[in-house]
Amino acid sequence: MSLRASGAPEGGAGEPILRLRGVAKRYGGVAALGGVDLDILPGEVLALCGDNGAGKSTLVRIVSGAETPDAGEVLLRGRPAAFRSPHDALEKGVATIHQHLALAPRLSIWENVFMGAELRRRIGPFALLDKARMRREAKGYLARLSVGIEDMGRPVEGLSGGQRQAVAISRALLWNAGLIIMDEPTAALGVKETGQVLGLIRALKAEGRTILLVSHNMADVVSVADRVAILRAGRKVADRPVAGLAPEDLSRIIITGEAA
Repeated sequence: MSLRASGAPEGGAGEPILRLRGVAKRYGGVAALGGVDLDILPGEVLALCGDNGAGKSTLVRIVSGAETPDAGEVLLRGRPAAFRSPHDALEKGVATIHQHLALAPRLSIWENVFMGAELRRRIGPFALLDKARMRREAKGYLARLSVGIEDMGRPVEGLSGGQRQAVAISRALLWNAGLIIMDEPTAALGVKETGQVLGLIRALKAEGRTILLVSHNMADVVSVADRVAILRAGRKVADRPVAGLAPEDLSRIIITGEAA
């Protein structure tokens, strides 16, 4: 198994990196998704919005490999994708950064970045952790995000919310994820830290990464997204460029289901 998946952005302009066709999911008698079509294009920031219960979390679980759809098709770079697990999706270039980040707060920055993908060096018959290289590479990933932390040995619990997001994103960069799903990345953050996270999203876009941004904050969506898809009661009711939309326009579509 390769430590770094070949998930860098691929394909020409207009060819979706991920395509959903007729994706549906039921939980007992409840239709969480009722046949959703969605294209995610290389290098774009696509915002996924909707009220509570709209189906956003279900769609993210399917795209991230946590669940399988009951009907429909998921295509990754034009080929059918049947993710067996979130780790399987990660190995294929789809990384998910959940709201609670799934970091180990008492471990260091470099240990969190390389968790599950530790680098080793051989000394005779022994394979030892290459801590120096992991520290160096972790610092490099953060530098690519314009986050200047010198001490990679700092425990994550001492970092700000924006810095923790950067550590989680660095793990996605380690796996060379072409599609990064960010689930409510600015929830519970202050104004300054929210600005830091939006800066991280812009840095990822500048690298050519594709972002699926799930957010309740319409001001954030207008600030960084290229396009927005809105779900309502398990169905897509809007899919359009963000240009020309104000936060209140997006809120109106979410509430009424009517295009702005």
